[in-house]
Amino acid sequence: MSVSMLMLGVLLLTTPSEKASAKKDIFSLALPSESPEPWEAIEAKSTPGATPPAQPTPSPPPEHWQHIDVHSGDNLSTLFQRMGLSPRDVYEISQADLKQQNSSLKKLFPGEQLHFVIKEGRLRKLRRIKNPLETVEFIHEGDDYRSSRVIREPEINHRFVTTTLQSSLFLAGQKAGLSQKLIMELANIFGGVIDFVYDPRKGDSFSLLFEERFIDGKRLGSGRILAAQFTNQNETYSALLYTDSEGEPGYYSPEGVSMRKTFLRAPLDFTRISSGFNLKRRHPIHKSIRAHRGIDYAAPTGTPVFAAGDGRVTASGYSKANGKYVFIQHGEQYITKYLHLHKRFVKKGQRVKQQQVIGQVGATGYATGPHLHYEFLVSGVHRNPRTIFNKLPKAKSIALAEIASFREAIRPLLAQLDQEVLLASNE
Repeated sequence: MSVSMLMLGVLLLTTPSEKASAKKDIFSLALPSESPEPWEAIEAKSTPGATPPAQPTPSPPPEHWQHIDVHSGDNLSTLFQRMGLSPRDVYEISQADLKQQNSSLKKLFPGEQLHFVIKEGRLRKLRRIKNPLETVEFIHEGDDYRSSRVIREPEINHRFVTTTLQSSLFLAGQKAGLSQKLIMELANIFGGVIDFVYDPRKGDSFSLLFEERFIDGKRLGSGRILAAQFTNQNETYSALLYTDSEGEPGYYSPEGVSMRKTFLRAPLDFTRISSGFNLKRRHPIHKSIRAHRGIDYAAPTGTPVFAAGDGRVTASGYSKANGKYVFIQHGEQYITKYLHLHKRFVKKGQRVKQQQVIGQVGATGYATGPHLHYEFLVSGVHRNPRTIFNKLPKAKSIALAEIASFREAIRPLLAQLDQEVLLASNE
């Protein structure tokens, strides 16, 4: 029997009041309510002991961060005062900062920002973005502050640059868009085989493959040089970065010979020779013939002076003639001397590494202008620093037991460098 016939029979059998009630029931069956209760809710009501459905946890309100700029002369107290915080806040955050191995709030620099979350007049959070890669945050917990340090890893890309010298390495590097730091690093890598005062010629060229660091798509600066070539007077030198089995990074030729020689050819960069090694030189101040047992490198005041080799400082002081000076003993045979310094950065008895900055070029003592007077002694006898270089001990090579690992490690770098040089030469 059809549903319609059944419903008609029901209507005929009911009284008028029953008909109205039936019509109401039929209408409510045909048109259910707009918001029926879910079956789970109905079952929960009808089932004794049923667990009511879990309600969603409301999201906490967003934190309100404020920031303040650090100006010259500011310290933590002045900054907190400008933010309306009390000396108690300064004391508590300072005590928490002292617990850190590296105090992160002791030195603040103009141009930085401190970020605050302040609730009910009390400091709840403090954040210092030291640089794009490092952030320190203090969070108030109980009666103390808990600190955390977040270090972000930058994205590393490789960049290739090649250029030709017209006058100097420094100017060529600047024209190619390289930073001063990167140019100096390039000079340091080849400092054992090229004297950048005497050797470079117009038409020389260099190529280098190096890292560039990015964070959030923004360039932070250059990283390590991975591979480099320098062509000087038609002779090409190659240097490749390799970390040996002891974890020590260094630059080597493709044959495994270290680019780091026993001594640098020159103890500073991008200068000119104002006076060479000359035993019959007429002294510019005393106007008499006095032996000049070293080389004078003319350079602007403040130019960094490097230790020519590993050794120990035997003297670091001042005299009327030499001005500020540093003497370094290298093993039993060799001594290097650095005179007329503007500043000294090492003390007597201190161990130094090759290329470590030991002072700055100056004009102290008997000097007509800023320059470095550099001497080289072998067994107590002054020798010409330029001519003695080729007679000094040679650079070390990769150990035979490690040469296979070395070749495997440098193969992709050397291939990439050669490919980039070839592509650049065809442009």
